[in-house]
Formats: sequence, structure tokens, C-alpha cells
Amino acid sequence: MECIHTEIKDCFIIKPTVFSDNRGYFFESFNEQKFNQITGLEIHFVQDNQAKSDRGILRGLHFQKGAHAQAKLVRVLQGKVIDVAVDLRKDSPTYLQHIAVELSAENNLQLFVPRGFAHGYSVLEDNTVFCYKCDNYYNKEVEAGVYYADPKLNINWQLKEDEIILSEKDKQLMNLAI
Repeated sequence: MECIHTEIKDCFIIKPTVFSDNRGYFFESFNEQKFNQITGLEIHFVQDNQAKSDRGILRGLHFQKGAHAQAKLVRVLQGKVIDVAVDLRKDSPTYLQHIAVELSAENNLQLFVPRGFAHGYSVLEDNTVFCYKCDNYYNKEVEAGVYYADPKLNINWQLKEDEIILSEKDKQLMNLAI
């Protein structure tokens, strides 16, 4: 397992060690002890989530506020996405900067999204299965979000505007008020 540092502090790409042979492949998708060692963090995940979507679906940008904020470790089991993490930590030197990473069943990469970030992804292939671990439980009362097309963020979701399919909830999200 390798930790690839990004330009945004505490936001990491995790690359597993994949063992392949004539039978297929094997890799350890998560090991808390190794993860904490290579990232220098002390993370304990408490909830796993999974979603299946077709090309054009865009989920996000979502986050939870305050004590219910969540760190996430995200990956794709089948298909391909552009996964985006936006730094919303006002005291951060990378405030409002984002990272966009292609995650796929082929590359097996994972993205660690720290607390204090908005998170979302666009689906680039039909029948994509996306899963993620959270270090805090979901709490509907404190969920929030930012509109995916906020011009301040200038995110390339790698989809044409007429391809994007949003939930009714995500259509109601607002741009950042800065």
C-alpha cells in the first residue's frame, strides 16, 4: 500500500499493492494499521456505503457540518468516476482548492477525503459501483452541500453539461457565499 501526497494537505491517493497471476488478482483494500502508518493519521472508520450509478450521474458536492463531519476513503469496484474533494477549511492554505482523481476498477486507486472537505463524483461509465468508508456516522440534520457548477470552484467533471443528471436535492444546492 502506497500513500501518494496531493497538493492539498491531508488529502491522499492510496495505491494498493496488487498481486496478479493466471487466476486473477488480489489486494488488501484496507488495513487500518497500515493506513494510519503511511498517512500519519489516526483514522477509525465506522460506516461503509455503496452506490451504483450509470454514466452522467453526478453526486455532490456533499459534506456534514461540525462534530458530525466525516472523513472518507473512497474507491470504485466497477466502472469509472472522477472523484472530487474541495477544501472548505477556512484556515487552510488550500482553502477552496480541489483535487479531481480518476478512480476506476482498473486502477484500484482510492482517495482519502479529510474532514472539512466537500466531496462529489461524476460517473463516466454505466453500471459503476462506488463505495466508501466514513469515520463518522451519517446525520441528516447536519448535511450540507455546494452546487457542483459553482464558478468559484471551476471543476472539470469530464461530462458535457447536457449529460449531467442530478438528484432533486443536488439541484437545490447553492454556490459558495464568500
